Amino acid sequence: MRRAEHDGFTLIELLIVVAIIGIIAAIAIPGLLRARQSANEASAISSVRSINSAQSAFSASCGSGYYATTLEVLADAPIGGSSFIGPDLATTGVVKSAYTVSMASDAAAPASVVACNAGALGTGYHATAVPLAWGGFREFGTNTNGTIYFAVPPAAIAITDMAIGSGAPLK
Repeated sequence: MRRAEHDGFTLIELLIVVAIIGIIAAIAIPGLLRARQSANEASAISSVRSINSAQSAFSASCGSGYYATTLEVLADAPIGGSSFIGPDLATTGVVKSAYTVSMASDAAAPASVVACNAGALGTGYHATAVPLAWGGFREFGTNTNGTIYFAVPPAAIAITDMAIGSGAPLK
């Protein structure tokens, strides 16, 4: 009498393998989430830097020393030229990499000064990148001086065209 050979794994062996995979995943997932939030923060910092660069170019070449009041004005290309900012930041309040990016101006430029793209002008600007609930650890902001600042929620970054109410410079 011969005994039939059955190749394969037992249920216990399969359960042990699944348990090991579950433990490895539980260890790895928090690290992956932190890496994703760090990447989101890097993208937010890059967005704020792009706004600073675009505002500098706009002020020098199109705004007669004044600044665009919204991201839409920066995105509007002058006749025969190109946009000052990329299409990913062309709308105030845009969500990019789990951050809401906005820009505004506190004071309007004199009505006699007209931008080359006919957009609204301001004497300064301030921009913020605020994370969604799961997006990042810090809020970022910048203003006319070009320095990037951050604050750790729940403390919101307080920023105007010329002053920083709360926040520390990014190093």
